[in-house]
Amino acid sequence: MKKWKCTVCGYIHEGDKPPLKCPQCGADMYQFILYEALTKELEQGLKRAFAGESQAYVRNQAYAAKAEAEGYPQVAALFKAVAEAERVHASEYLKFLEGVVGSTEENLRRAFENEIMAKEEAYPELIKQAFAAKRDDLAWSYIRSRDVEERHAALYKSALSALAGERDISYHVCQVCGYVFEGEPPDACPVCKSGRDKIKAIK
Repeated sequence: MKKWKCTVCGYIHEGDKPPLKCPQCGADMYQFILYEALTKELEQGLKRAFAGESQAYVRNQAYAAKAEAEGYPQVAALFKAVAEAERVHASEYLKFLEGVVGSTEENLRRAFENEIMAKEEAYPELIKQAFAAKRDDLAWSYIRSRDVEERHAALYKSALSALAGERDISYHVCQVCGYVFEGEPPDACPVCKSGRDKIKAIK
């Protein structure tokens, strides 16, 4: 008997096919995934598909901004629509890679661990490669990202400790390096030194 997991609430269904609707949260049958490990080959393929769709989402958002700047609002709207479609695809693949989205506390813990892993494992090697290839510009881009990942981890840790008592905090993000500010941002980003005009309020 096959087992199917609802990627919305984690409900497990047994049967040849997933239910038309999740009896626990009402999610559609397409929100269920087969509850068994992926082969290495399938996992690698999914990672490539997820990366491709994620990149397409960001790329189309950039194209939309450029079209707007050049006075083509209809083309900008098209790029935004396709970007949203790519986001949907990436979200779909992420379900297979990470399974169910957990509770907010579980999601914060996972997000914290991912940021620490990026800072301590992924970026050091990338930085070393860039410097070895004499691409200091790329190396410093990686360094800024690494430093910002540390900030993200600290924010997640702070949110975890404050989960019991919800705080009303506004966030701002530097559009150059991705640094996240709690509350009102300063006149310049502490990582890349960009001014307030490069810092965006998140609503």
